[in-house]
Formats: sequence, C-alpha cells, structure tokens
Amino acid sequence: MTRITTRPYPFRDAERMRQSGVHPVMARLYTARGLLDLKELTSELSALIPPPGLLHIDVAAVFLADAIADKKKLVIVADYDCDGATACAVALRGLRAMGAIVDFIVPNRFEYGYGLTPEIVALAVREKSPDIIVTVDNGIASIDGVAEANRRGIDVVVTDHHLPADTLPAARVIVNPNQPDCGFPSKNLAGVGVMFYVLLALRAEMRKRGIFDAQTQPKLDALLDLVALGTVADVVKLDANNRILVAQGLKRMRAGRMHAGIAALFRAAGREARSASPFDLGFALGPRLNAAGRLSDMSLGIECLTTDDEGRAWAIAQQLDEINRERRTIEADMQDTALLLLDKFDPQDSTTISIFDPSWHQGVIGIVASRLKDKFYRPTITFADAGDGWIKGSGRSIAGFHLRDALDLVSKHAPTLIDKFGGHAMAAGLTIRADSLDSFTQAFEAVGKDWLSRNQLERVIETDGPLEPAYFTTQFIELMAEQVWGQGFAPPLFCDEFRVVNQRILKERHLKLTLEKDGQQFDAIWFGHIDSLPATARVAYRLDANEFNGRTRVQLLVEHAEAV
Repeated sequence: MTRITTRPYPFRDAERMRQSGVHPVMARLYTARGLLDLKELTSELSALIPPPGLLHIDVAAVFLADAIADKKKLVIVADYDCDGATACAVALRGLRAMGAIVDFIVPNRFEYGYGLTPEIVALAVREKSPDIIVTVDNGIASIDGVAEANRRGIDVVVTDHHLPADTLPAARVIVNPNQPDCGFPSKNLAGVGVMFYVLLALRAEMRKRGIFDAQTQPKLDALLDLVALGTVADVVKLDANNRILVAQGLKRMRAGRMHAGIAALFRAAGREARSASPFDLGFALGPRLNAAGRLSDMSLGIECLTTDDEGRAWAIAQQLDEINRERRTIEADMQDTALLLLDKFDPQDSTTISIFDPSWHQGVIGIVASRLKDKFYRPTITFADAGDGWIKGSGRSIAGFHLRDALDLVSKHAPTLIDKFGGHAMAAGLTIRADSLDSFTQAFEAVGKDWLSRNQLERVIETDGPLEPAYFTTQFIELMAEQVWGQGFAPPLFCDEFRVVNQRILKERHLKLTLEKDGQQFDAIWFGHIDSLPATARVAYRLDANEFNGRTRVQLLVEHAEAV
C-alpha cells in the first residue's frame, strides 16, 4: 500500500522567514524540512564547520606534513564506488599539490572484496612499496588489514565515514566523524568530504610551518566539483554542511571550472554542465563511474577524474558510458529473474526479502536490491555466487530499519551464520555460506518481524501539499533550483487533485497526461507507468521546465497518483 501525506510545517516560523524576505512557498518548504535558521541557507565556504572539530584531524595533519617533509611514499587505498573514486582523486590531487609522493590502489571487488584487507596490504607492498597507507571511504572496519600493515612496518591513516564496530583498527590515526568521542556536528560527511577536510587541515599545518602562505597555498576549492559528485552519489544526508560542499561544486560546474573528467562525464551522459543539478550527479554522472567498479576496474574511473588531458578524459568517459550500458542490460535480466523468483511473494506475509540466483553478477546485486525494495517496500538483500561455497549479499533498506544494526543482531544471535558484514542504515553488504541461506533468511525475517510495524511497512509519500497556480512558472522552478535538494533535504513534491483531460501511452513505457485544475491545463508525464488514471485523481508531482523546439514549458513529473 502507498499513502500520500502532507509534511507539516511550523506556520509561525514560515511566516517569520517570509517576513525576512524569503519567498512564501520556499519558506514553507524550508521549515517543513526543519530549516528554521536563515544562516543554514548560506552556501558560502566560510560557513563550513571548521576542520578542528573532527577528532584527530590535527594529528593526521602533523603526521602527513612530516611524511611529505621526509619524502615518504604514500599509497591511497580507495573504495570502488563513486564516493571512493572521488575521494581517491581528491586525495591524489590535493596531496600532490602539497608536495607528496603519492600513488593509489583500488581493490577489484571480485578478487579482494571491500576495504583494507591483509591481501590488499600484500598487493600494495608488491606493486607500490608504500611507507604509509591512507584509506579513503574505507578502513574503519579493517582490523586485520591494519594489523598486517603494522606487522610490515607500514603506518596507516584511516579516513572514513562508515559506522565503526565495537573495536577500532590499530591505525596510526583515524579521521571519521562517526568514531566514538568525535564531536563533529555533521556526522553526514561522505568519504570524499572527510578526505577534503583532511587536506584543509594539512594545508593549515603546512602554512603554520611556513611552507605556504595565503598566496602560495594550493587552491583546494578547485576540488569541490569532485567533492560534490561523491557526496551526492553516496546518498549521504545533505545537511547544511554538505549542502555548502555540493552547492560550491555545482557552482564550479555551471561556470565551466571543473576537471576534465567531470566535463567529459557530463558530455557522455548528454547533460549540460551549465545547468548542473544534484539530479545530474546522482543519476547521470555517478552511475557511469559506479559502473566501472561494478563490472570492471574502478582505476579507470579514478584515471578519468585525475587526468588533465581532455582527450584522454573523453575517451575514458565513453568507455564508462559503454560499461554503464552493459550494466543496465545485466540489471534488467537480473530484475526479470528476481521477479520470477518472487512471483508468489506476498508482502503481507513477510517483512523482509532475501533472494539468491547463481547466475547473478556480484557487482549489480545492490542495484537489483534497490529496485526490489522500491517495488515491494521491504528491506531486501540479494545474493550472488562468490565461489568456493560462499555467496555475497547486498542489501537496501526502508525508513526505520537500520540494516547494518539488523545484520549485527543476526550475527549476535547466530555467531557462525555471517562471515563478515558492514554498511550503514540504508545499505549494507555481507558474506555467508551458500548452504546457510535458509537459516539467514529466517533469522533476518525474525528481526524484521520484531522491529517493523504494519505502519512502517506502508510506503508513505511525503508531499508539500497544493501549490498555488501562480507558481506554475519557469521562474519559480529556477528559484527552487538555486537550493541544493537531496537525501535528507527532499526536493519539493507537491500534491493536488486534478481532472484527467487526456492520457496516452508514450513509447510503450510512460503515461503522457493532460491535467486540469481551476480551468488551467498542464502537461504531465509519469515515467515507467502505463496504467490509466481515473477521471479525477490525486497527483503527487514535481515541477519541471521542459525544453522542446526552442520553447520552455512547465511540465508536471508525476511521482504517484490515486483515485480521489
């Protein structure tokens, strides 16, 4: 079941904001999302939370400054998703700008799995000969890998944002806003954001040492296009601090001041960088980078982000686009198989989904889990064969069900069931024996039954209620586009009753509509939906400026509709 609701908002706060000069609808949108202080609307870099708030960041800065002075060789160990790739690119570009000798290595997810493992340490020693390993977007759970590095006389600097387990790795220094005793106000930094902060602190330390001054120091704001891409693509909460990072990155993209790889990805995706939006980063650029980590080798994506050769960047972006097309084909086949396996699945009988097929691709199971979660609105884990009797799972969750904590509880109740796991509230991964799948399914379902109420298993579409007809304009759409919307700061979604004047199926996949309200007619489209609507419907929609034949018209993008 799906239910439409309207976000409540504090009228007095919205009115106070309106009297301060904020557009009346925007005041309602902001206060409904908990933004009550106009200071949170700023996108200026000067409003960023200062780096010293991050626990141990000063220690990391001193250690890295010493390493650079001593000409130690640093090797970045990256993660194979978009956040990991952008964090690696930010680390490489930033550290080199400060004089570091630095290289990188990114694990092949199929050979080495996730994070700094003992095997990755051995590979890094064999291929890169590091004096120091710096992890980006991973490492907080790498107890064995850090121990192996220590055994080999290699210091490890962990930069990560994932939730830690009860025991921390014995690294030289850990910078992670989510580690115990860290008082950093924003716990929502992505891995790339944490690395950017480490560079800010390192630059300040090098200024203190007289190596740079305000004129000669590296311009780290040049990295913000990479920071913005990784932050949006990792679907972290866009709190006030993250919104500044993303807004600044988008500003650079729109002005054409972006790295060659970012520009090439926009071109490959058929998007205009001059009107860059969080949607472009999350649904056009991010997936093309992620495809490399899912099907091939993320070092290709990292090269795209670190080359300054426009021709090379464009060649790689085209390769990434092709890999992404292949990913889509694989995903569609896997989704068809999943729906066949779930043909008799009744959501009323289950609170979770655990599903496995031996033909599935390890790199794509996470996307399929996400699609199934969206369709059935149940926490979902999809498994693929990992060889030697093991299967790997990737999970996606719904509001109110912390996936990593659920796996932790399963592991505590049945200590031998899960070999390893990690992740956060909405996404997690794990490895189990293939012959343990039934036992895991039952244990996971038991947690779901214990934690989830019937209300929580009902999909709720939160809207901002009706929109006055005067604001169905491209000017109002432009005003909304000035703000950074995304995870935890939901894009505006309006809802009203319309008369359905006309409807037809477009390209066998989409419902094209003409809707009428108060005598005004509006073009609308419901992507991926072909079932017809009744004569009158309650419609949840976003406003979109649709360009066609040189004209720009307001179009309604339908998210959900139901009979009145």
